[in-house]
This record gives sequence, C-alpha cells and structure tokens, in this order.
Amino acid sequence: MNNTVNVLAPVAEIKPHIHETHGHQRQDNYFWLRDDDRKDPEVLAYLEAENAYTEQQMTPLSGLQQDLYDEMVAKQEPALESVPYFQKGFWYTSRYDQGKDYSVYCRRKGSMEAEEEIFFDCNERAQGLAYYQLGELSLSPNSMILAFTEDTVSRRQYTLRFKDLSNNSLFEECIEHVNDVVWANDNKTVFYVKQHEQTLLSYQVYRHILGDSPANDVLLYEELDDTYYLNLYKTRSEQYLVICADSTMTSECLILDADKPQDNFTCFLPRQRDHEYSVDHFQDQFFIRSNMTGKNFALHTVSSNQTTFEVTQPQDWTTLIAARESVLLEGYELMNDWLVVEERELGLPLLRQINFKTGESRTLKFNDPVYTVFSHYNPQANSSKFRYQYTSFTTPSTVYELDLESGETILLKQSKVVGDFSSADYKSERVWVKARDGVDVPVSLVYKTALFDHHNPLLVYAYGSYGHSMDIGFSSANLSLLDRGFVYAVAHVRGGEDLGREWYEQGKLLHKKNTFNDFVDVSKALVEQQYGAADKVFAMGGSAGGLLMGAIINQAPELYRGVVAAVPFVDVVSTMLDESIPLTTGEYDEWGNPNDPEYYDYILSYSPYDQVTEKAYPNMLVTTGLHDSQVQYWEPAKWVAKLRALKTDQNQLLLYTDMEAGHGGKSGRFKHFEDIAREFAFLINLSK
Repeated sequence: MNNTVNVLAPVAEIKPHIHETHGHQRQDNYFWLRDDDRKDPEVLAYLEAENAYTEQQMTPLSGLQQDLYDEMVAKQEPALESVPYFQKGFWYTSRYDQGKDYSVYCRRKGSMEAEEEIFFDCNERAQGLAYYQLGELSLSPNSMILAFTEDTVSRRQYTLRFKDLSNNSLFEECIEHVNDVVWANDNKTVFYVKQHEQTLLSYQVYRHILGDSPANDVLLYEELDDTYYLNLYKTRSEQYLVICADSTMTSECLILDADKPQDNFTCFLPRQRDHEYSVDHFQDQFFIRSNMTGKNFALHTVSSNQTTFEVTQPQDWTTLIAARESVLLEGYELMNDWLVVEERELGLPLLRQINFKTGESRTLKFNDPVYTVFSHYNPQANSSKFRYQYTSFTTPSTVYELDLESGETILLKQSKVVGDFSSADYKSERVWVKARDGVDVPVSLVYKTALFDHHNPLLVYAYGSYGHSMDIGFSSANLSLLDRGFVYAVAHVRGGEDLGREWYEQGKLLHKKNTFNDFVDVSKALVEQQYGAADKVFAMGGSAGGLLMGAIINQAPELYRGVVAAVPFVDVVSTMLDESIPLTTGEYDEWGNPNDPEYYDYILSYSPYDQVTEKAYPNMLVTTGLHDSQVQYWEPAKWVAKLRALKTDQNQLLLYTDMEAGHGGKSGRFKHFEDIAREFAFLINLSK
C-alpha cells in the first residue's frame, strides 16, 4: 500500500503555543487546530485536506473496501425482530424492516395475535437527517404517554419530547440537553437529568408536569461537585425514584416515593470517599450493592418503611452476599422468589440464581473457553421465568429463557448469519501471558481453523480503562478478517475490571503504564507462542483504547506493522488541565488531576501527543468525528500533524474525520460498516 498513490500528505502549519504548568513549559505547535465552534475555515480546510489525502491513498483499495462492506451487509438478516416481552397488558417488540436503517417499536394489546400498533418509528424521525440516535423510550405507568429523547448532531446531547399514544400526537413541550427520564406514578409528572451545555456533565434533576411549559420546571437537585455525574432510575418495585450521584470512586443515592412526586428527594446514605453503592427496592426491602466491606462489592438488604424514610445506617444492613477477593459482584436481577446475580471470576462472567427462602444456589455452566452472559430484559418481576443473553467468539447472540424453579432452559432466539457460516469452522482459545512484572494477563483468541498455520496476521485489540471489562461476543463483521487468515486477539489488560476491582486499580492513576506494558507484553508473547507472524502484528483500540494505541507506538513501534486508532484520547495533559472540555473534571479519579505536580509529571510521561519523537512509527489509520463530545476531534488531528512532522519512516499515516458524526461514528444499522470496511481494508492490505 505504501507509495501506491504518489500524493503529498497535508502539512499542518506550525504555530507555536506555550502551555506553562508548575513552572514547566510545553510547546504545542498545533494548538490552533482546536475550534470549539467547529466553524473555523482554516481548521475545516485542514481536516478536509486530510480526508482527501486518505481517500486518495485508499483509492487502490476501493474494490476491497466495497467487497468488505458488501460482505458485512450480506451477512445481516434483511429484516430483524426482537424477542417479544409482556409488560402491563401489552406485548412489545422492536424490529428493523428490510432496507431500513433504524428501529421500529411496536406493541400488541393482550396477545401476539392482536393488531400491531407501531408506537415509534425511528426511520420517520431520522428522515432527512445526516445523523440520528434514539436515546430513551420511557412509557408512563399507564402505558399511554411516551417520553423519548433524540440526538441529531452526534454529540450525545439529547432533546426530550412526549407523544400521546392514544392519538399519536406530539405534545408541544421540547426540553434540550436531557439524559435520563423517569415517570412518577401519576402518569403526568416526569423527572429528568439535565446536562451542562458546555461540559456535558449531567448535574441537575428537574420535575416536569406534562403539558406545562418547561420554563416552569422545578429544579429538585443540583450536583455542585463537578467530578460527579447524575443518573436517575426507578426501582424494581416501581415504588421509588433514585438519583445516583457517581464519581469514579464514590457514590451517593437520594430517593423519592414515586406516589408523592411533589415531595423532595431524601439522601439514602451520604457520600463517603471511596464508597461506591447503588440502591434498588423490591418486596418491602432495599437492596444495596456496596464496596464498603470489600473492593469486589457485597449485596446487602434493609427493610423499608412504607410511609416515612430516614437515612439508613450500614450497621442496620443484612448481608445477603459477602464481598469476596476472587469474585466480582457486577449486578443482580430481583425476581419473585429468586435473586439472579451477575458475577465475574477469573475473567469470565457468571450467572447464579439464589432462592430467597431456601438459600439454594445454582450457577449456569457454559462450554466455550471465552464468552459473555448477562441478564436480558426481564420487566416482570413476579415470574419464575428469567431471560438471559449469551454469546461467544463463535456463537451468535442468543436469548434463552430459564425456568428458575425447574432449571429448564428454552432457546428463544439466536441471531442468524446469512450465508454458509458454521461455528465449527472457527476456534476460540484463552491463554495467559506473563507481563514484565510477573502478573498473568488473560487473552482471548479466535481464528478460522483451516487457515491457522502459526504465521498468520495477528490483530490485538484492547481498551483497558474505567474498569470496563472486555467481554467476548460474536461479530459477523470480524468474519471478514478471520476468513482472510487473521487471528483476532483481545488482551484483557489492567485498567479493565476483568479480574476484579484490583485489576482495575492496577491500571489507573499512577499505575496507568501497566495498561500499556501489558499490551506490549501480550503482543510479544502471542508471536512467541506462534499465534501470528512477527512481521504481521497489528493493533487496534478506540477512545481510551486509542490512548493505549498512542502509548504503545511510542514505547514499542517496531512490534507493529499497522495500527488503527479510533477516536483516540491522545492529548491527555492538555485535556485534563482544561475544565471547560466536556467530561474532564469527572475523570480526575481515573487519570489523576495534573494540577497536582505528581500527576502532571506522570501523565506527561505517557501522554501520546507529548511523547511523539523523531523515530520510525508503524503504518497508521486514525479516525475521529468532528462532533465528538467524548474525545474532541482536535486531539487526533494534532497528534497526526505532529507524527507527520517528526516520524522518520515512509509508512502510511492517514487521518479520517467524519464531518457529520461524533464519538460513536455513523448512525444507522448498516452505515457503520463503512467505517469498519475502511479499517479492515487498511489492515488486510498491509498483511499481504
């Protein structure tokens, strides 16, 4: 691919800008590429020039790119429908109609044989828009009023509207910058979380009366600490509303009786540094998932008073599941006679059911070496039927229904792969790699058995931040790589929560470099163990995983033939020093606050943009979205400009900016395959 098209790459003008912090000066030659309004002609012209260069360089691969896109689309079912579920007198489904990009939401009253009612069609709402994303659909308790939120810019800034399902008419009110939406039990009072317009922090909770002007909405709670985010939900019993204020390491919940929407929220348990907890309510008990007694969380209960509520005290709690060193309690589902818990042990997710009365416990067993299992949608608590979803590298997403009493499991639906796909043609494995400090890192792998010869191209993927565990699932798009001989590996590096809370803590703050070291060590070990050829190793990551890509090419660029960095968080020091940038202040417990000299020095020592030097770098494809609210477009743009100015190699360096999208890329069922096809064409060509 190198030098296939002899076109000069864009050269960003150098305009020195000095940042001074703690007496230390950093020269930022490309600071001018930041335009918060995204309207500066010079900036837009540069991004368009980079796009034109990328398109020219990729022109010889246009046929391959089209083939990949066609393959991915051809594997999808032309029409797709969800498993029906029953709630408050209606059977609900959602579906993609053939040739349509967006979901249609339907229901039938009483039985699946009743006449279908389409109560929300995203295709109609998206008509004429370059981007459309549905946020929430929230039905009133009587199921006749629909609250919904939409983003038409791709900055994760949603607008709230209401629809009367009795006549399919929209209410007049329209509320901007809304996150969560929850109904009180009177079918007319709505509570919502408001985002700050600049920082995008969710920081206020309002009460709205249906049909009233939003100007009259009442502010009930405002979070004054900008390291916290707010979310709002209704308990399983539907008796309480809960505001949860979360920072990276601390939580505080406030509750309100859903039958008394005019009352004020009451604190459940005041925030205490390093105590994370959440609250649910069911069968006259509050359930509290808390890490007060252990990092990997315990589950406690306390009885509830139906008329008054006072701040709870942990000494009054009863422990239902104690915190354990080797098992992470991730979540739970409250059913009539059973508690179903989602746990994680040795990096693998587990589903365990516990009988409330007898204490009987059963754990579901699965055969794949790596997989993902989690609770599906179970709106009916008063049922012994529990739905869960299962997938693996070789098993398409599957929904099962488990009879909690008998243990019988019924297959409700499995996603289909159109064509001649057979799971038996592919093999998944799990291996452990010893990192440089002696810690064992789990790695999940998949490949096509007939093409595996120990000299395959190898793509290593990871994320490694925010305690986000890399669960293994089926991807029909990835078949386009596997069927061309690639081995695909997911490195469960520190910074995720794959091996419990300690695994996360060993990959954050002043331990962040463990994340990068783990990835490099995994890449080396997989070659040594003959899972791939040394000259055909590729790396991929997005967002915080893009930071990982930036760090590993500074540390060990010689290991990788090519790297794809999607929406990469690479200008870490500058971003974490700027509280006006969305989400910065809420990240201090993840990366550290560089206003503290110790954290400034540590972050600076790995920040990809700051650590670019004169040396050879791998072939690189970097992608971003102009409207990205999570990682601002100028971070990858500045990074590419600096790499291009300093790198000493002739390898390819491409920047693609989607001028109509944000952090998640294109909207629509099939449009995102365009992005994947571009990335895969880049990798496949280099693997030859």
